[in-house]
Amino acid sequence: MGNVIEKRLLELGVELPEPAKAVANYVPTIETGNLLITSGQLPMKDGKLMAMGLLGRELGTEAGKLAAKWCAVNVLAQARAALGELERIRRIIKITVFVASTPDFTEQHLVANGASDFLVAALGDKGRHTRAAVGTSVLPMNAPVEIEAMIEIE
Repeated sequence: MGNVIEKRLLELGVELPEPAKAVANYVPTIETGNLLITSGQLPMKDGKLMAMGLLGRELGTEAGKLAAKWCAVNVLAQARAALGELERIRRIIKITVFVASTPDFTEQHLVANGASDFLVAALGDKGRHTRAAVGTSVLPMNAPVEIEAMIEIE
């Protein structure tokens, strides 16, 4: 059957980057039982944040959706590094999407769709998940979005 997920990623035009290293006193992932839990992933592309600022001020919803997609790309990069291969993913259980936004911005759920849509496109039914989309006043490095994930593995 081969590596179906990697083939889907190529079809989507996504090459997983090297996963970000921990820059403080935490680890990027923890495997416990049949779960892999990721630390929060920022929208890093080509080694730097692909967007910065608050939704509702510097960025609009579409830019936020793209940032969320890149957070999800980085979640998969961390998963591949931890698991050796993406085919060990049984399903994404939950993602938590943190959206740095102005107090009057109310489209966090639409921003989160950037990650959700990408995960389903890349993983098929394995990518269907529960989620929370949470507005916050600021994120590390002025990132617009941060995503953590809980993944069931084989």
